[in-house]
Amino acid sequence: MSINEEQLTAVLALSGPKRYSHFIGRVVNFEEAWGLWNDGWALAQTDEQQPAFPLWPAREYAQKCATGDWINYKPEIIPLEDLMHELLPILRNDGILPAVFMTPHEKGVTPTVEEFLKDLEFELTKY
Repeated sequence: MSINEEQLTAVLALSGPKRYSHFIGRVVNFEEAWGLWNDGWALAQTDEQQPAFPLWPAREYAQKCATGDWINYKPEIIPLEDLMHELLPILRNDGILPAVFMTPHEKGVTPTVEEFLKDLEFELTKY
């Protein structure tokens, strides 16, 4: 499903916690998340210099962040099943936090892998 420019602008203007909630609902509903890929996944850092894996709820949001160091990165789909059962265990083992719904001007929300998984699982109970 394509996102129009008006919706894109409105959602990007939300606070971090509201973007996080939007992410959880959309990712569970559409059963996919998005990252940026270029011979490897784009990684970021928290303010405390901890590695973080950026995730977005739709291709259009990821594309908006493919700038600067990520200019050559392209949005890549991550099926929800793969996110929950493959990627998140790897992130946990490697000490990498999920960076949920960054914008071109703001860092994403960085819950622990356990908190993030719990929020996804809770949202799944609604379906």
